This record gives sequence, structure tokens and C-alpha cells, in this order.
Amino acid sequence: MKSVRIGAGLGFYGDSWEPVRASIERGGVDYIASDHLAELTLAILQKDRARDATLGYTRDLVPMLTALWPFAAPRGVKFVLNAGGLNPNGARDALAAAFEAKGFDARIATVSGDDVLARIDALQAAGDALAHLDTGAKLSSVRERLVFANAYLGAAPIVRALQQGADIVITGRVADAALFLAPLVHEFGWPLVPDDSHGLQRLAQGLVVGHLLECSGQGSGGNFGSQGAWAGIPDLTHIGYPIAEVSEDGSAIITKAPGTGGRVDFDTLRQQLLYEVHDPRRYFSPDVVLDIGHLRLEDLGHDRVRVTQATGHPRPSTLKVMAGYEDGWLGQCVIGFCWPDAMAKARATIDSVRTQLAERKLEVDEVHAEFIGHDSFLGPHADHSHEAGLNEVWLRMAVRARERRVADAFPRLFPWMALSGAPFMGGFHGVTPASQLLGVWPALVARERIEEHVEVTITDVGPGARR
Repeated sequence: MKSVRIGAGLGFYGDSWEPVRASIERGGVDYIASDHLAELTLAILQKDRARDATLGYTRDLVPMLTALWPFAAPRGVKFVLNAGGLNPNGARDALAAAFEAKGFDARIATVSGDDVLARIDALQAAGDALAHLDTGAKLSSVRERLVFANAYLGAAPIVRALQQGADIVITGRVADAALFLAPLVHEFGWPLVPDDSHGLQRLAQGLVVGHLLECSGQGSGGNFGSQGAWAGIPDLTHIGYPIAEVSEDGSAIITKAPGTGGRVDFDTLRQQLLYEVHDPRRYFSPDVVLDIGHLRLEDLGHDRVRVTQATGHPRPSTLKVMAGYEDGWLGQCVIGFCWPDAMAKARATIDSVRTQLAERKLEVDEVHAEFIGHDSFLGPHADHSHEAGLNEVWLRMAVRARERRVADAFPRLFPWMALSGAPFMGGFHGVTPASQLLGVWPALVARERIEEHVEVTITDVGPGARR
């Protein structure tokens, strides 16, 4: 039975690609699927694009592929990456220029059409309300402040690119697991709109594979467990990213390259399996609605786990759109206090800053205060019973303001307290110019109104370019 080996690439913008080289050199992979995007990433890329219209893609794409291509090309390893972000064509141009300079040969495919910002009004006129997916709020409340809007595409355009012989496929916003599902659909000829339960099961298995691999080292023991369990994962410094060996029937064995750190077993995979899954019986994607209620993970030992029995339901009639809008300005400052009375000093500083805001008539929409190392993560669930004896406390205060001048003024409320406030330990951090905040707006749109605008473009680069 034919099988395909897919290796995990990056799990986020800025992740390490060193483990990817191990998967290429020692893992026998046919494909690397690399997930660079999150909602936060799109906000970062929008700020890049606002400064320079040629940007808007993840800038780790070029150094990553120029470093890995000399090892991947001789082995026939292909890449599928959503590093195009808000500007897939700009990403292609930057990569093509770098490859030309290096003398590398490659056929690069670009998937575009996920960007719907310019078509918002047309979509609404056609019947898509684009109401907020969680609150039901009307888009009109933020319409004039929108700066990006991208639909989550599925595997279909990536499959088209691979069918045209692409070595590297660069996409914008696609569903994370679709990066991994597409090579399987291409290699095995699975129908993307199956008419029987077996076809849905294969797509569901492919989606599980993508979900298990999309977060790089988190699927092989990174970020694992709590209360000491993480300490039992070997050699995280040299972790190997997970690799899936997938058969034509969709069954898969998850493993990693030999000689790498980390661990692939029942526990590490079941943790990743539940990551970001709200309803395990109906996990929506553009290609299939996944049910993992009967999924079987069989630990074979030696960093090998067999994955079977995923089931699926027909794909949804809508696609998710994630839009971003201007949502004010951030001003912040961090100041430290030491024993004795560290917490009391910090709380007194909060009161002083709030009083100054009122007296100076600095209008803010939100004030946030947290004690780093104490309640930054736990919030209201933090244990305050021992705070009186804390050795040190770092107070972070932040505001969200509609006007930039207010956010810029906020951190200036702190420095005078170095000599005239409660005794402090030293150091002001975050006294920097205000930064613009972007809010996110999730919505649904009829898939046919998106997919009819999706395009796949092929570009050949290098001395042996096929023209």
C-alpha cells in the first residue's frame, strides 16, 4: 500500500526550522507543511504592510527556505506554507529573488483569493451579514475601521498547485490542517467532496494528521504536561518535530526523525489532539467536519503511535472569515518593588496612577493592572494569601485609549515616583511610544462566494526554470 510521509514545519511565525532539517535529512519525508499564521500574526503582518506595501508576509519564509532548500531539493521534498500571510505574491517575489541569487531551481505556486477586504460590501449585498461569530454584533460597528479580512481556505487550491508540479506552495490564510491534508489528497487522489462515508473518513483522518502536526514540537513533547511531567521529555533542546506516515486508507503512524529529542507517545499526542478543540464531536474545517469521539491512538513504542478511526461529516457550506480592525492605542509601563511590603507598594502605585488619570482628564477605555509572576496568568484565580511576604513584585499597568496622545501620556505618569513615590526596586520598562491595537472580528461567509475568486499562480525560478 502506498504511503506518504509529511513532516511538521513551523508552528508559528518565528519558530525554529532546525528540527525541520533533521526531518528532511533523517526522517524520509516527502513533504514539509509549515504553519506560520495565527490571528495575532495577521495583526503583526498588517502593521508591516501599513509601513511597506511590499510586506505583509512572514519574513522567516526566505531565510528558512534558503537554508533548507539545498537539503530538500536533492531529496525531492516539497513545501506547503501559509507564510504568504496578507501578501502571498509579495512572499513569492521575495523568495524568487533569493532563490535566483542563490542559483536554486524551484517551481513556486502562490494561492491567493483569501483576502476579502475589498469585497466586504459586495459580500454583504449578496446576503452575507458578516455578523460577529461570537456576539452577533453587526459589522457596521467596525466597518470603517477594518484593515484586513481573510477567509480560511481549504485544501483544494493547494491540491491544484501540486497537480501543476509545484515544489513550493505559498498560501495566505488557509485552515492550519489543510496544509497537511492537501498533499494527501493530491498523492492518493482522494475526492474533496466524497459521496460516501469512506471518503469522509479518509478526509477526517487527514485532518487529524494535520491537527497533530500543525504545532511543530508541541506534537512531540514540547510544552507538555504539568507538575513535573514535562521534565521527563528527553533533550528538548534538540527536539524532533513530528512526522506522519500516512497510508491510502488514511491510517497514520506519527513518529519523528531518529536521533532527535522529544517524545512521541500516547500522552504527548492526546494533549495535542485536544488543543484548540471546543467540540471533539464536531471540529469544523473547510474540508470536513471532524469527529474524534471514536479516534484510536495505539502506542507502538519507540516514538511511534498509530492513529485510526477518525470519522467525518460533510464540509460546511460556509467559510470562516477573520477580519481585523483598528481598536485604539496601547500605553503601558512596568515598575518593580522589593520586600518589605512589596505588594502594598505596588497597590499604592495603582491608586496613584488612577488618580492621576482622573485629575489630568486622560480618557481611556480600559485600565489593566497585573502583578508579573503572581497573577498575570491566573488572574482572579491567583492565591493572594501569601502576597504580604513576597520578596519582589513587578507591576504592569496598561491602558487602551482611543487617542494616541493619551496612550503616549500614560507611561509618563510613572517616572516621578522613583524619588517621590513608594520605595521602589528600580527600572521602568515599557516606557515606549504607544502602539496601535487591532481587534479581531470572526464571521461566516458562503463558501462559493470566496472560492470562485481563488487563484493559483505558478512561477519558475532558477537557471533551469521551466518556461
